[in-house]
Amino acid sequence: MQESSELSQLPDIDGHFGPYGGVFVPETLMPAVRQLADEYDIARHDIGFQNEFSSLLSTFCGRPTPLYFAERLSEKLCGPRIYLKREDLLHTGAHKINNAVGQILLAKRMGKTRVIAETGAGQHGVATATVAARFGFECVIYMGKVDMERQSLNVARMEFLGAKVVPVTAGQATLKEAINEAMRDWVTNVRSTHYLLGTAYGPHPYPMMVRDFHRVIGEEARRQILEKEKRLPDLLVACVGGGSNAIGLFHAFLKDEQVRMVGVEAGGRGLTPGNHAARFQGGKLGILQGTKTYLLADEDGQIQLTHSVSAGLDYAAVGPEHSYLRDVGRAEYDYASDDDVIAAFLSLSRLEGIIPALESTHAVSYIMKHAKEMLSDQIIIVNLSGRGDKDVQQVAQYRAGSGT
Repeated sequence: MQESSELSQLPDIDGHFGPYGGVFVPETLMPAVRQLADEYDIARHDIGFQNEFSSLLSTFCGRPTPLYFAERLSEKLCGPRIYLKREDLLHTGAHKINNAVGQILLAKRMGKTRVIAETGAGQHGVATATVAARFGFECVIYMGKVDMERQSLNVARMEFLGAKVVPVTAGQATLKEAINEAMRDWVTNVRSTHYLLGTAYGPHPYPMMVRDFHRVIGEEARRQILEKEKRLPDLLVACVGGGSNAIGLFHAFLKDEQVRMVGVEAGGRGLTPGNHAARFQGGKLGILQGTKTYLLADEDGQIQLTHSVSAGLDYAAVGPEHSYLRDVGRAEYDYASDDDVIAAFLSLSRLEGIIPALESTHAVSYIMKHAKEMLSDQIIIVNLSGRGDKDVQQVAQYRAGSGT
């Protein structure tokens, strides 16, 4: 395994995490990508920018979020002490607002007047619409028609905030197609428009930049667990779609080699093509939507269909930093099935009075499955990346359909 101190400094100047990452975009987008990389390089070292960002995280978003000891869940599982990092308590209901605030400040610095975004579960779309309203930007959100149907609450929220939500009907009509349409818009309107990408994916500098804007999750969690337990946790667990909430939690602990880190992908209906979104279980190296990483593709290189009960994890590729952390052995990646996720959703709701987002529940499901393998004096931090208001109707429909 590469030295963890070196891992925390990645990517390199060209946006590579080992063989992953980089910039793979049409020539028409290269000036915009270079401008963004240059502007972010300045902003990340600009005390004024960082102070404004930190202030908004506190006064507008509601940071710091609590680190909550899940006492009844811990007792039920007869295993380790389980803490939940409560990103669900942030303004708009998920970790997505951290990144949205950072990127809207960059867009303002670059003189943009319009932002666009993709969204799957709708939380990133809501966060983007929220910061666009706060700073007076025109806002357009691309969302797959399938996702709009299963996340109708968030569609309404985006529209209330003044955003135009554009349904995408091509292909599978989920997150991958929404990203395609957002990138087409960006090519057409590059001078006035910033693409506020929602996860640690895409061409450099997005994977690094989105990670940095979410790094506060792990920095807070590290301080909080040292205050509460006087030591570091034994295990960190987070769901992984593109991977922004997970890398946000993991990054502050990369140098702490005694801390295991597990990302949980969408196992869907099972690990056969078209029925899951577990890239590390059946994926291969490839290039998709601006970056080189693990993705789900057939023998001819065509991107496979995906499925997850969770709209936010229903994506064919994973962020390049996660691919590298897996390769070098610093992080592990597992998956949770739809059935197990629904069971975990109900358990956390009933044991702790917390209704989690289906994305976050993948991480809870992993803990419910593996807690018995750990000792009672061990400590786990689960990133509860979002709240489940948006998912209650879908869970009810799922249970009605399965008879549970």
